[in-house]
Amino acid sequence: MGETLISIEGLRKHYKRDEIDIPVLDDINIEVARGEFLALMGPSGSGKTTLLNMIAGIDKPSSGRVTIDGKNIAAFNEKQLAKWRARHVGFIFQLYNLIPVLTAFENVELPLLLTGLSKSKRREHVMTALSVVGLADRVGHYPRQLSGGQEQRVAIARAVVTDPTLLVADEPTGDLDAKAAEEILELIKRLNEEFNKTIIMVTHDPRAASYAHATLHLEKGVLSKSGGVYEVPAAHN
Repeated sequence: MGETLISIEGLRKHYKRDEIDIPVLDDINIEVARGEFLALMGPSGSGKTTLLNMIAGIDKPSSGRVTIDGKNIAAFNEKQLAKWRARHVGFIFQLYNLIPVLTAFENVELPLLLTGLSKSKRREHVMTALSVVGLADRVGHYPRQLSGGQEQRVAIARAVVTDPTLLVADEPTGDLDAKAAEEILELIKRLNEEFNKTIIMVTHDPRAASYAHATLHLEKGVLSKSGGVYEVPAAHN
């Protein structure tokens, strides 16, 4: 087993609605090694996206620890979380979230505008990221001029342009046809294998989950594997 990157201990999340307490996650314990590719599966409402949001620092747990690269991000305030996310997390969403009035280049460049990089360095990073996803020849195209699969590739380039510690993907193929979905999954797998990116992916699709090293199943906020800490097995070749 390699170095642990993500350690989740006793994680619980519940929401208050009027006087009713609604549990979403209950006593989640997971360890994920650096360079792993983990899929999270479960029915709608099982808590998988909530768990992904905790790992990504978008949401905070009601109790428990979320330690990533030695830092308990569950204890961060909102300002600290925002700064940590910008540096360490790349996001891949189902609906791409590209800005329609910006070109592919400008969409990918967006996260870099928050850094101190010079214009020439930003361009270098953007072109590298677009080359990795196979779209170096589409830098001047707007989202409306791209296919769905190409839009998702631009979104992936934007996610990796800052060289984040962690990539989180929420149903990344949910809006794509079968052929484009397979291409995106092959690209995500390549980011894991060639660039050693640690990836956590939420999916409802068993075929998509098969690209990961391991799959965790959530059912009503509880891991289906009983007892102890779930350790993601070491990457296989």
